[in-house]
Amino acid sequence: MKPESAPPFRHSPYDGSSQPFTVGLKPLDEEAFLEPDPLLGAYLDEKDRLFAADLETVFRAEDGTEAAQAEVLDLVTGNLERFHGGTHRCGSDAVEIPAAGRIVRLSEGPALLTASRLVQEDLIIMRPGCDGYRLAAASLCFPSSWSLGEKFGQSMTGIHENVPGFNGERMGKTVARLFENLKPGQLIGRFNWSVYPDGDLHHPRPKQIRPEISGEALARLFLRVERQTLRRLPGSGDILFTIKIHHDPLAALEAHEDRARLAAGLRQQLLELDADQLAYKGLTATRDALAEALEGLSVAAQ
Repeated sequence: MKPESAPPFRHSPYDGSSQPFTVGLKPLDEEAFLEPDPLLGAYLDEKDRLFAADLETVFRAEDGTEAAQAEVLDLVTGNLERFHGGTHRCGSDAVEIPAAGRIVRLSEGPALLTASRLVQEDLIIMRPGCDGYRLAAASLCFPSSWSLGEKFGQSMTGIHENVPGFNGERMGKTVARLFENLKPGQLIGRFNWSVYPDGDLHHPRPKQIRPEISGEALARLFLRVERQTLRRLPGSGDILFTIKIHHDPLAALEAHEDRARLAAGLRQQLLELDADQLAYKGLTATRDALAEALEGLSVAAQ
């Protein structure tokens, strides 16, 4: 499903504020934990569709994670009540979401699934074990070219096996130390970006971008930005990992007031990707043509 239109480029990590294939974590205020926007109803409708079609594809949880799931639900409802009264009306046993035309009962179903029905974010619980932190429970409706069925129960090493540089000398070890040292009450975040051939939210399979890109490239492709947060659950000690997807049509850059800077930043990051990174992002055959189109856009805007 493609979400309805929304103001694009709310987050632009490709402008130089973040670097791809780095940890890039920064502290966040509690108010920034969740990010409801005008597409809230469309995202929740798509979640409900996916839950009804094949729940196991988008929701799994190990036995023994019930208390951690309840912590997540309490965190989510507490944050919504405190900071997002404009979109969510929180009661003791239910949350009303007027813009989405729904009421979510808090005692129905697994707590992590209930929490997921309230927000646009996907919610993932990572639990410590003998091989590091593993994926122990998740509501993952909007994956970016990976599937919950393949990664469920795996450690961070296994989950990121095909990510260039993650299991090398630095990145994986840095993330492992961060997970071990993250304190309750700390909230940190980072961004990822990719280029996709469409604006679909549910993308469990590898993206396929046609290599024949011409000057119409910007009219067909989408920038998919993942906004991720991490925090430790104070009771269980598990890590809650959230992912919020933003889809920005590249064609919208032409009308954006800051198009020259954004186009130049994205072009620069594309050109700096090495062969393994390009292959991982599915851009080996299309990088040069896309960079050329972005260069034309940045020059035309000056």
